[in-house]
Amino acid sequence: MAKKIAVINDLSGFGRCSLTAAISVISAMGVQPCPLPTAILTAQTEYPSYYLSDCTDHMEHFRREWEKMGQTFDGIYTGFVASEAQIHEIFRFIETFGTPGAFLLVDPIMGDDGVKYDTFTPTLLEQMKILSRKADIITPNVTELCLLADIDFAHIQKLSRRRGSKKEIIKILRQTALSFGKDGPRHIIITGVHFTDKQGISQIGNLYVTGEETFFYFVPYIGKSYSGTGDLFASCVAAGVARGDTIPDTIHRAGDFLEAAIKDSVREQIPENDGVNYEKYLSKLGTGQN
Repeated sequence: MAKKIAVINDLSGFGRCSLTAAISVISAMGVQPCPLPTAILTAQTEYPSYYLSDCTDHMEHFRREWEKMGQTFDGIYTGFVASEAQIHEIFRFIETFGTPGAFLLVDPIMGDDGVKYDTFTPTLLEQMKILSRKADIITPNVTELCLLADIDFAHIQKLSRRRGSKKEIIKILRQTALSFGKDGPRHIIITGVHFTDKQGISQIGNLYVTGEETFFYFVPYIGKSYSGTGDLFASCVAAGVARGDTIPDTIHRAGDFLEAAIKDSVREQIPENDGVNYEKYLSKLGTGQN
């Protein structure tokens, strides 16, 4: 029987992110995405102007109707939330569909590069901390990890510019990830980890941390930050876990996929807000254990 993932995220008309990214990637990996929109936007929130239609009032209808249908899911994957009220809706959804066999992946979307998004509030952060602790897997970027753990992003940012900083950054981020304790998520994947190697070359990668292992996949940093890459990555992880791939294998496959898409976008001089040219590289994700 085909695997299914409930994907709770926004739908943005432009930006190649959120549900647009998730539906493409999860489908390409042979898993059925079942979208539940938290908001509908004309374009993702980094564009100079956008319209956002909040879908909080519709979320309960999705939960109730899917429950009537007797639906079950192999995983629940949450992304952008427009307000703390939506996290309460997600809690209710998890109570209904969060069976022992269904993983919960939380992408705690709150900010990037030390800057909080427009929708961020202290109350949302407190609710996101609770949601993240319920998760089996979380995929924060460094900014979001710092927010969840109440640590200073500026220190890590400064350290990333120092030559030969890789080991020290990994040590700090691993300690931070493990600070969630036994009651926190078992698998933590920190995205967008920057460091400068001994030759002075800037690198970027994704760091996987559990209580037993650490895995770091990185590539040279091309100096651009594109919309939607975090969504594409988290979607790869969700689909990989659903179909039985190991998380390190999935991180490697997702990294190769994103590297190809980013290089293509640089060649084509795609504006960063428009997202990456990932569509032609979806075939890189199609193989795996099924």
